[in-house]
Amino acid sequence: MLTRLRSKSEGKLAKQICKVVLDHFEKQYSNELGDSWSTVRDILTSPELWQHAVLLNRFSYPSALEEELHLKGYHPLVEGSLSYYPKSMKCYLSRTPSRMPSERHQTGNLKKYYLLNAASLLPVLALELKDGEKVLDLCAAPGGKSIALLQCAYPGSYLHCNEFDSLRLRWLRQTLESFIPQSLINVIQVSEFDGRELGHAQPEAFDKVLVDAPCSNDRSWLFSSDSQKAAYRIHQRRNLPLLQIELLSNYGDGTQVFTYTRSAIRALRPGGILVYSTCTLSKAENQDVISAVLNSCCNVVPVDIREIARTYSQHFTFAPTDHEYGFMVIPDRGKAWGPMYVAKLKKES
Repeated sequence: MLTRLRSKSEGKLAKQICKVVLDHFEKQYSNELGDSWSTVRDILTSPELWQHAVLLNRFSYPSALEEELHLKGYHPLVEGSLSYYPKSMKCYLSRTPSRMPSERHQTGNLKKYYLLNAASLLPVLALELKDGEKVLDLCAAPGGKSIALLQCAYPGSYLHCNEFDSLRLRWLRQTLESFIPQSLINVIQVSEFDGRELGHAQPEAFDKVLVDAPCSNDRSWLFSSDSQKAAYRIHQRRNLPLLQIELLSNYGDGTQVFTYTRSAIRALRPGGILVYSTCTLSKAENQDVISAVLNSCCNVVPVDIREIARTYSQHFTFAPTDHEYGFMVIPDRGKAWGPMYVAKLKKES
C-alpha cells in the first residue's frame, strides 16, 4: 500500500514538472555547470527537499519565537562573521526541509517573520547598508528584499521601493503593510516606474541600489503548467539580458538608447554601490550582463565579494565555475538554497 502511495505521489510530482523547460535546462546547464548540474537538477525538481529560512521582523517578533525555532532545530545564520553583519538582522535556517507555517496578512497586525530562500539575503548583505543612507530597491516585488533591507539599518534610512507591474505592486504594498509599523511608513516611498526610467527621474539620488532583476526564475519555471507558454518563454528568454542591461546602465541598442536612458547606474550617486542579483543559473543573465555593463560604462568598477562566499560556505554551496564577477549559490543536498547570483559594482566619483 505504501509503495503504491509513494508511486502515485512521485507520478503526480513528475506531471507537475514541465518537460519542455527541463529539457531546455538539461541542454544549457549541463554545459554551463558541468558535473554540478546533476545534483542541482535533482534538488530543483524535488520541492520536498527545499529548505525555508525564517527572517524575524525586528519590529514585532517576541523573544519566545527564537526559543521555539531553537526547539524546532533551526540555527541562526552566522552573526558577527562579517564586520558589517547587522546585529538587527535575525535569520534562522533549518537543516531539514521543514517549514514554519505562513502568517496571514491582517490589516493593522504586523507579521512576526518572513519565510524566504536564505540565499536571498546575500544580495542584501552585499549592499553593506548603513544608517541614514538612501536606498533604491529597483524591482522590489514581492517585497522580501525590501523587508530584509529594513532589518539591516536604522529605519530612518530612506528606502524607495519600485515595481512596474501593477499586480506585483499591490503585492509589494501588502508585504510592506504586513511588516512595517505605521510610524515608520514615512521612510518608505513606493513607486510604479518602468525601472529603465527611474534613474532619469532621480539621477544620482541614492547611496545604494539593489537590482534584483526580472529573470527566468528557474525554480518556478520548471513547474509551468502550460507547455506552450513555457516554450514561448524559452524563446523570449534571449531578450531578458537586454532588459537587465537596460535596468543597470544607460546603454541599449541604437534604436533604444534614447528610450532607456534612465537606469540604476544613473540613479546612483558617485561613490555609491550597486548590487545586481537574479534567481537563475543562466550565465547569459548573470555574468554576461555584468560583463556587458562593465564594457559599456567607464565609470563603474566591480567590487570583490568573495569574502561573503568564504564566510557562508558552511550554509551555502557556491558554483565551482570561476565567476570573474560575483558568485552563484547553487542548490545542493542539505543546502537547498538558490539559485542566486550576486554581483557588486561601484560607481566611481
